[in-house]
Amino acid sequence: MATASRAMRPAGPQEDLYNWEGKDKSGKIVRGEIRASGDAVVKAMLRRQGILVTKVKKQKLSRGGKISEKDIALFTRQLATMMKSGVPLLQAFDIGIKGSGNPALARLLNEVRNDVETGSSLSQAFAKHPVHFDRLFTNLVAAGEQAGILDSLLDRIATYKEKILAIKGKIKSALFYPIAVVVVAALVISVMMLFVIPEFKSVFSGFGAELPAPTMIVIGISDFFVEFWYIVLGIPIVAIMAISWIYKRSVAMQIAIDRLVLKLPVVGDIIRKATVARWTRTLSTMFAAGVPLVEALDSVGGASGNHIYLTATRQIQSDVSTGTSLTVAMQNANVFPTMVVQMVSIGEESGQLDAMLGKVADFFEQEVDEAVSGLSQLLEPIIMVFLGTVIGGLVIAMYLPIFKLGSIV
Repeated sequence: MATASRAMRPAGPQEDLYNWEGKDKSGKIVRGEIRASGDAVVKAMLRRQGILVTKVKKQKLSRGGKISEKDIALFTRQLATMMKSGVPLLQAFDIGIKGSGNPALARLLNEVRNDVETGSSLSQAFAKHPVHFDRLFTNLVAAGEQAGILDSLLDRIATYKEKILAIKGKIKSALFYPIAVVVVAALVISVMMLFVIPEFKSVFSGFGAELPAPTMIVIGISDFFVEFWYIVLGIPIVAIMAISWIYKRSVAMQIAIDRLVLKLPVVGDIIRKATVARWTRTLSTMFAAGVPLVEALDSVGGASGNHIYLTATRQIQSDVSTGTSLTVAMQNANVFPTMVVQMVSIGEESGQLDAMLGKVADFFEQEVDEAVSGLSQLLEPIIMVFLGTVIGGLVIAMYLPIFKLGSIV
């Protein structure tokens, strides 16, 4: 089994990947790639192999690209698979770098590989990039290195990340449709208010008769839109940007919004279940890896993705560190369903806490899946009624004078 464990040695010059071309002893043109600290080293290494080098070019990792959670999860799965197959760690990184379609990810992996090559442990190399490899990730890798089961721990991390991404994907898919419809509806209404209704207004001005009340109301709203369009369209954009800016910088705002989100009808229940699923899945993964409970709780709160649960986790960690059982600490936090607390109690009593937490996570992930499916079915008719009422109401209000004129004629 491949492992990242190695004797520490003094850091040498950074090595890069070079493409080369030359002729062997028989005069045949040969090509390849080699990792070295400079092109002179490449030529010297190949010359010792009896190759006359004609061209050496350093591989450049192009700029651009963004590293997503999916990229990290996919790389972790590939690394775990290669190490289980006996591929040496550095060679596994080389394969990952070459096979990456994301230049930013390739640069990141190259930096991690170089750190490991110069003597750092894999967990230390990952820890230098906390944006992409959080404490949970590095703690599990460190536990795998110490226990000599790095391949198994990487496989567990990959499974964990895949399940967390699946939950996030389900919630995003449930919310994308209604948000997209509302945005499109807002654009359609804005176009009608700014361009369509003013045309109707110019036509109605020649009628010489009093317009129906609904038509007058819609025209009044349209006049306001035309005169103050920059305010009407700017306020929502500025408000969203301001809330986003404050949310990123204010813990009080984060707590307030996270608390509000959990109280939302239907959606709040789904997010709560997803949060509990992430919380239990994270703790199960870390506890199964042999990470001490108090230390594991240090990473669990942040992984939950909600400040209410982060605060509760810190309190649970404080209670557990003073000798309180996890069951009692979770009960005192008052943010977990009774079923979760009972399952944790059974797990503590039977010595199978990681297995019980895993079953709780499976249960709530299934609950999220079913809730998202139900939400999609519930929202579709509500959205259709909303669009029909708003846009249909505008159309009817504009055609009422025409109907009235037709009845007079």
